[in-house]
Amino acid sequence: MGIRKIRTMGDEILRKIAKPVTEMNLRNKVLVKDMFDTMYKAEGVGLAAPQVGILKRIFVIDCGEHPLVFINPEILETEGEQTGEEGCLSIPGKHAQVTRPMKVTVRALDMNMNEFTLTAEGLEARCILHENDHLNGVLYPDKAEGPLVDNEAEE
Repeated sequence: MGIRKIRTMGDEILRKIAKPVTEMNLRNKVLVKDMFDTMYKAEGVGLAAPQVGILKRIFVIDCGEHPLVFINPEILETEGEQTGEEGCLSIPGKHAQVTRPMKVTVRALDMNMNEFTLTAEGLEARCILHENDHLNGVLYPDKAEGPLVDNEAEE
């Protein structure tokens, strides 16, 4: 089990644009496995490579349906609107209200570098859009409606 250190807000790597992945080699396979291990240990639903200090266009999500890997994702279309609470493993102990599209269609490569297109709604769409933002140096507070709130403050 490869648990990697999650970079937190203030780390300059989180504001950089990740580079496209050109091949699926052993190093990238290990990275993806480690990203899932790290995400599950931290009890998250998504994790992008920059969050573990790697500037590659890779993110993983598991919103309860099934784990998915996105390599070199491209948002093709969005539709509708949803506002909800959002947090991030790179901003521990905080959350805020964020409005994102209700539905997203994304094209990406899978672990075998095969292209796929996926349309997701609700939480899964929110996860995809949140993690895709990480690949472009964007964090959810940039889109938050109001201040970040301590998680304990509302419990």
